[in-house]
Amino acid sequence: MTPIPRRDRRLLSPPAAAVVSAATGGLSRRRLLGSGMAAGAGLALTACAPPTPPTGGPAAIELPEDVSDTDKTLKWANWTAYLDMNGKETKSPTLEAFMQQTGIEVSYSEDVDDNDSYYAKVAPQLRADQSIDRDIFTFTDWMAGRVIRDQLCQPLELIQMPNVVNNLLQPLKEVSFDPGRNYSVTWQSGFAGIGYNKAKVGRELKTLDDLWADDLKGRIVVLSEFRDTAGLVMQSQGVDISSDWGKAEFENALDFLEQKIEEGYIRKVKGNSYMEDLTSGNAVAGITWSGDIFVLGFDTEDPNWTFTIPESGGTLWSDNLMVPITSTHRRNAQRLMDYYYDPAVAAQVAAWVNYVCPVDGAQAEMEKLDPDLAESPWIFPTADFIEEKNIQAFRALDADEEIEYADLWSTNVMGN
Repeated sequence: MTPIPRRDRRLLSPPAAAVVSAATGGLSRRRLLGSGMAAGAGLALTACAPPTPPTGGPAAIELPEDVSDTDKTLKWANWTAYLDMNGKETKSPTLEAFMQQTGIEVSYSEDVDDNDSYYAKVAPQLRADQSIDRDIFTFTDWMAGRVIRDQLCQPLELIQMPNVVNNLLQPLKEVSFDPGRNYSVTWQSGFAGIGYNKAKVGRELKTLDDLWADDLKGRIVVLSEFRDTAGLVMQSQGVDISSDWGKAEFENALDFLEQKIEEGYIRKVKGNSYMEDLTSGNAVAGITWSGDIFVLGFDTEDPNWTFTIPESGGTLWSDNLMVPITSTHRRNAQRLMDYYYDPAVAAQVAAWVNYVCPVDGAQAEMEKLDPDLAESPWIFPTADFIEEKNIQAFRALDADEEIEYADLWSTNVMGN
């Protein structure tokens, strides 16, 4: 790492109190969550840290000139419903506070609908040394590993990121796809399971088989991320997705999904845009991500939106903030990443997005905002919760498997 001059620490110290006092009214969605024991979130993540293949990382990368000192701007590409928002407005209280405190103007966009589709969009430009007009992008662990391996992101100056160094949960500090966390910082973690509207469905959905009822035919959406959708199907077929399985087990899951598509049960296989089908009422249930359903219930003011882990198990994943290789605002990006590792700021984001928070100290700050949310297993899961619900990380694929399985998924499921 090449150190840069020490910046004024006063820019990092105020956000916690300032943000919390400015935007606590109507902050949480406790009605939608329920509660559970929450101590030991770090242990829970240890038990289920996604196993990804080591990449090593490049010895040296030629970096573009950084203009952060003179150009106080930053462009951030993220997934949908992944940042605290002020009610129905499109402004984020924490992001507004960051801009006010630092003078950095941030353009925030919900560009990422699916790891594969977004990577396919930006990778050719990055390889050609062309700007993608973004300074931060957000990828799931397995794709973050590919981005690092392909040398499409910049190394981070951790010496300039004290909150990250001190507050990143211990189990997330050493991940095989990014040893030492030199290229990526965890944004949020979450679960895949069953999301549905209890009033529209008319009953509880407890198992994956419950989705394939005749009265739900054509009203089911599933995720285009095969590690989640195929992963849940494989679990329902008795496969331990975190352990040793092969092509036969994967193909069995794809055959099952292809059959459900052909029979008309599955309406769409989509990325994050599956939320549109649920919001419009074209779909009432599906294989979804945890925080999305809590956000949907809040945004629609409908407490019937429910997320559950199927009895056969669910998946766990993490998304990561990274700096594209062509960005000229790396230091601005690092300041934003470090800001969101202030525990009070992280707690405010978690209270809105309801995903697993990666920041040590955020649970104590959540106690001040909303004691019920501080006990939510969806935000601060315990090892017991992970084990009881049979929540697993999809095992790491080697390079050949990744290509082969992605092609099988694209041909047999996405092609329908």
